[in-house]
Amino acid sequence: MKMVKNKHVVAIDFVIIAATLVFALVLVGYARPLIIAPVDELITTNSSVLFEFEKGDFILLDNNLDFSSPEKIYAEDNLIINLKPGVYYWRVQGALTSEIRQLTIQSEVELKLKEFADGKFKIVNAGNTNLNVDVYENGELNQTLTLGVEEEKEVSGKKFIAREDVSGGENE
Repeated sequence: MKMVKNKHVVAIDFVIIAATLVFALVLVGYARPLIIAPVDELITTNSSVLFEFEKGDFILLDNNLDFSSPEKIYAEDNLIINLKPGVYYWRVQGALTSEIRQLTIQSEVELKLKEFADGKFKIVNAGNTNLNVDVYENGELNQTLTLGVEEEKEVSGKKFIAREDVSGGENE
């Protein structure tokens, strides 16, 4: 009789422990931030990125996978962050931390021209990175200038060649 009671106690203990473990796993799953956007390993030229998540207090954003120098951005859901071209690692921190995701912003070189009646041009950097622009007149290099993102200048020339400014320097 005593042996039967011990088996019942052990069975009840097992059920209680199992139920506690299931409850703890559900609670942990509920507390972990839910990331909706952007998708992992997104590659884009759009420098404005929508971060959409639930159950998080801030975003940790870094260019190192080990998060050695993260930028901590306190945020609510649906935050748009403007990023420079590069590879980023990010995660959301709440009661728990989300998985790490990767995001790549690729450089986009785009130069727009508008010709005026006097033969001059307005040139506009319509890409997402600084540009070096070579301006040619009669087959000769007339000038080289740097345009920041969305910057515009009025110049004289017949041919314009734009390339990404990889020097990281300031606008001239």
